[in-house]
Amino acid sequence: MNEKTAAVITISDKGFRGERIDTSGPALCNLLEAQGWIITYTTIIPDEVNEIKKELIQCADQKKVALLLTTGGTGFSPRDLTPEATKEVLEREIPGIPEVMRLESMKITPNGCLSRGVSGIRKQTLILNLPGSEKAAKENLCAVLPSIEHGVKMIRSKGSAECAQQVQERAKKKSPSMDAWIREAKQDKDAGKCGMYLFHNGVVRETAKEQARFGIPKEHVQGMYFSYQEDKVEEAVERAKQMPGIFHVRVWLNEGELKVGDDIMYVLVGGDIRPNVIDALQSLVEELKTKCVVEKER
Repeated sequence: MNEKTAAVITISDKGFRGERIDTSGPALCNLLEAQGWIITYTTIIPDEVNEIKKELIQCADQKKVALLLTTGGTGFSPRDLTPEATKEVLEREIPGIPEVMRLESMKITPNGCLSRGVSGIRKQTLILNLPGSEKAAKENLCAVLPSIEHGVKMIRSKGSAECAQQVQERAKKKSPSMDAWIREAKQDKDAGKCGMYLFHNGVVRETAKEQARFGIPKEHVQGMYFSYQEDKVEEAVERAKQMPGIFHVRVWLNEGELKVGDDIMYVLVGGDIRPNVIDALQSLVEELKTKCVVEKER
């Protein structure tokens, strides 16, 4: 049974009637896929309790997805009944997940506490209600994504001890030796074509991304959750190898909960002349950062 299958259900009267374009559902799918989740089902349904219950039961009992996200229907309007419908199908509620989401939302807006979303387990499916706003839905999901993945593993594994061992093993990931990398590169069959090697070492900084890039004042970062999609990384590496004058490319990416100063990535590019190597390194790092990884500062 695949541990990383997911379904995303948009709950909106206007979206169902075609009066509003759904952006939250696709945004959540993109976010999940960037972390290696396989989206097996999406749909848009109206704010009807029976319809919501039917879809939740179908995804958990028949489709057997590991993670089921809903977006919409968590507010104060009379038709916002997603939490009520969800509670009726849950076998075990998990109050901690929405509590963390609301806490994180309060750091962004004082209205963050008004979301009524719930979370819980049915069969072997973790169900989570998210707000209908695209921005809020993404922010809420990112706040709990590491916990969600661990929770899914616990639900579908033999027990929490097995999960704890897997997490501990991932935490032991060590940064590579650049001396070893360059020695190996110079022994490569194309080493004679390379006149320059350039390294990039990305690390977790204490200055928030928005402040570093855009000058927006933010509190210091305490750490980061970092993950990547392996197939996209491989595709990015292959594209870099096809750039003019490039004969050697190697990439290492960290993962999991990182602290300030920890390594995020190492990239080595070797090529014929400086302009080509600089262009390839910049292009590859940019693609890795924007299309292949998920970073959640905390």
